[in-house]
Amino acid sequence: MTSPADSFYLRDIPLPEAQARFRRALESAGLWGPLGRETVPLDQALGRITAEPIWASLSSPHYHAAAMDGYALRSADTLTASDSHPVDLAVGSGAHYVDTGDAMPPDTDAVVPVENVEPIGESRDGRALETIRLRAALAPWSHVRLMGEDIVSTELVLPSGHRLRPVDLGAAAGSGNIQVVVCRRPRVAVIPTGSELVPIGTPPLPGQIVEYNSLVLAAQVEAWGGTATRWPIVRDDLEAIRSAVAEAAESHDLILVNAGSSAGLEDFTAKVVAGLGELLVHGVAVRPGHPVVLGMLRRADGTQRPVIGVPGYPVSAALTGEIFVAPLLAHWLGRSPDEPDTLPAVLTRKVHSSAGDDEYLRVSVGRVGERVVATPLSRGAGVITSLVRADGIVLIPAGVQGHSAGETVSVRLYRTPAEIDRSIVVLGSHDMTIDLMAQFLAPLGRRLISGNVGSLGGLHALSRQEAHLAGSHLLDPETGEYNLAYIRRYLPDVPVVVVALVGREQGLITAPGNPMGIRGIEDLDRPEVSFVNRQRGAGTRLLLDYHLDRLGLPAESVLGYEREEFTHLAVASAVASGSAACGLGIRAAAQALDLGFVPLFHERYDLVIPRQHAESPLLAPLLSLLKDDRFRESVAAMPGYDVTPMGNVIARLP
Repeated sequence: MTSPADSFYLRDIPLPEAQARFRRALESAGLWGPLGRETVPLDQALGRITAEPIWASLSSPHYHAAAMDGYALRSADTLTASDSHPVDLAVGSGAHYVDTGDAMPPDTDAVVPVENVEPIGESRDGRALETIRLRAALAPWSHVRLMGEDIVSTELVLPSGHRLRPVDLGAAAGSGNIQVVVCRRPRVAVIPTGSELVPIGTPPLPGQIVEYNSLVLAAQVEAWGGTATRWPIVRDDLEAIRSAVAEAAESHDLILVNAGSSAGLEDFTAKVVAGLGELLVHGVAVRPGHPVVLGMLRRADGTQRPVIGVPGYPVSAALTGEIFVAPLLAHWLGRSPDEPDTLPAVLTRKVHSSAGDDEYLRVSVGRVGERVVATPLSRGAGVITSLVRADGIVLIPAGVQGHSAGETVSVRLYRTPAEIDRSIVVLGSHDMTIDLMAQFLAPLGRRLISGNVGSLGGLHALSRQEAHLAGSHLLDPETGEYNLAYIRRYLPDVPVVVVALVGREQGLITAPGNPMGIRGIEDLDRPEVSFVNRQRGAGTRLLLDYHLDRLGLPAESVLGYEREEFTHLAVASAVASGSAACGLGIRAAAQALDLGFVPLFHERYDLVIPRQHAESPLLAPLLSLLKDDRFRESVAAMPGYDVTPMGNVIARLP
């Protein structure tokens, strides 16, 4: 006989059906809509959602006020005033001095600015005028702010369901309010589970993981208007998790149980939910985020509270928050869920997708010429940096098996269109200087988006107009020159400027102290030496192939030749982990992870820039940076780099 958990686990329940089940349960429990209201002073109301309309109890201004420094008077007394027949008014009877904001004296209906009067005589104290002369008539209520000009008492100032901004607080105060009634903030418990987890700040041992999902989920809750409580880590124990969830349900409106939502021996979330209430869903057809748990918990007083079992992988956890938690909090706060900006963009690479799931594909986005391009990022559910780097999400609906390169897709933006327009897209070979460049460009109003697709990949991206520039270090074995032969081959009709970025040292990255005594490329033929390679099209891989060919070593003789990584740091990480004895890369990557390094080659790394972009305002700060002393000093401080050629124009082609 199957349990409730088995009934719903990984049944490919479509997202709309899962959301409908959840909503029906919330409606049945009386939990679809604002949870309640509270009254808060104005200085604590920023960002809160109004639970009832705000009405004016005071007009603004609540009196007729002078709008200029000058003299208040009766407009009827000035009707005959002209250059040939000026009108003189006695100060104190026919005219009264007022400052901006002063109440208008009785029986006055206009203000003449002080600069528009002619003084006639002075009082005995030598300061105040006795008489003013006017040479133009004033219309009634000239330069006067009428009572209620801004707000009239009893007028609607703000509706219910409105998120209060700084200016809204001013309008509420100006209309006589000192406090507002707002929707109560939902209280959300975030419970991390897992015996392998250690708190932030604890150095993890092998097999242990720093627990930060609860930090992300709690921050999402706060950003969406809720109040989050982060529970201490709960070990993988059914009774311990049951106790934590039951305790949280008594004092919170929503419980998020992180990890343990899959079907392993130590995945207890579904069992806990079924035991404490009703398990609605266990498994939703979305990726990432497939093993989601949705349910309702019974409290001691007989009421119910919703619970969401959030997958443990960081990307799945964050996207589960966006899909399920954000809309629920919006309804509880009495407002519509936020609608992100969308932008049509051309996909730079073909992507495949499971036909049965809604997939949320992370992409980086930039405007290159007249086109907006979207580049898919890593799709791994554990790669949280893909969310950090993501400019938006492309939803690939269930039933669609993917998109082709060059296809136009709709991107739900995490950034504003203005930020996208300020983004510089760099594709090509990985270099740590590019990462440093991004830091220096940020204060100059430019975002740098880099993608590590290899030197040849960067040139192909330029040919498809998918990037503003490419980083390249392609050695031509026949001439010994870098990049130019490949540019002529792959970009024959694209006018480009080739600008030197750095000289750098390449060599074999080894374990600390080089315990295997690796001296050069010839040692890769040793059967005990395992190697980690760069991806096809990378300049480093072409450099390796060139020297293997010179030595007469077939690629098949290199243990690990087919293992590919996309960056120098990834190669260094593989060596540091012990999964490879060595890899070809730059000295800076070896030193970054305290590894050994066998220097072998010096090479030039160039920036290949189509001329239309090189002459554009967008790239002007980047090109200026190449002459900036602070930037050059920062690059030179990294081991293995030579900044002598930086900024030199190598060639203009064709």
